Amino acid sequence: MNINKIVVIILSTFFFACATTPVVQMTPLEIQSMQTREYENKKKIVFASVMSVFQDLGYTVSSADINTGLITASGASQSDFSSKFWLGVTKVSQTKATAFIEQIGKFTKVRLNFVNTEKSSSAYGQTDQQDAPILDAKIYQNAFERIENAVFVRSGS
Repeated sequence: MNINKIVVIILSTFFFACATTPVVQMTPLEIQSMQTREYENKKKIVFASVMSVFQDLGYTVSSADINTGLITASGASQSDFSSKFWLGVTKVSQTKATAFIEQIGKFTKVRLNFVNTEKSSSAYGQTDQQDAPILDAKIYQNAFERIENAVFVRSGS
């Protein structure tokens, strides 16, 4: 009887410890601030710089329209071979990126968005997809530093 109580307590502790992983919550304003930068350059220069940086980071540009200022791109997909081999479930993850570039007065504003997509499918035809926004400030900072360098080179100053 006592051993059963001990097992229940240990299992409960294990499950609660796994379920209480801290998740950083950001407000929409904090997310927008992390994803947005302004440049004192023309839209044409900033747009080309963002395109170049996406390609430098390994993304394949799916669409780009300078008039709307929208760029969409996808990173290389990665498949989980072990789950396919052992479980018969295909799992593929991929990072997608978008950029919105707009001219506001003498400034050009850029907003980037990175999302991790995970797709799975089984031999029985069931599919599932989970999209999770990437909210790591270092990733955005790295992209914006590269964009700033590309803008500097293109503007000749």
